[in-house]
Amino acid sequence: MNNQELEKKVKEIVNAIVYQKGFVCSVDVLIKLNYLTEKDYENWRFGRVAYLEKVCKTNLKKLSTINKAIKKTAEELNLKESWTGYNQYGKGVKCRLIFSKSGNKEIEKAYTTHYINLSKLNRK
Repeated sequence: MNNQELEKKVKEIVNAIVYQKGFVCSVDVLIKLNYLTEKDYENWRFGRVAYLEKVCKTNLKKLSTINKAIKKTAEELNLKESWTGYNQYGKGVKCRLIFSKSGNKEIEKAYTTHYINLSKLNRK
């Protein structure tokens, strides 16, 4: 899938998820694209995987394109940005999880930002 096709697909997915849930995040989109399995996501959440990108079934350039497309679509839909921390599941000390090997703040921000449709959530 080339970048234009990927961006179009991401836009469709974002619209569908926001309609269904009222918000969207990178993880949901990656799962819908089949670049991340539920099992791999669970392994990461339980701390069995060092960082999320390690188990994503695509390259870093595509992951960057996906996050940029999510942000662009969210802006078009006037969704509100909301930072969300991801902590490890399970017993014991709850460590903050990381998404990228580098831990770069901008990359981490792209993954941890959820985009919320406030009007949809306020109706519930």
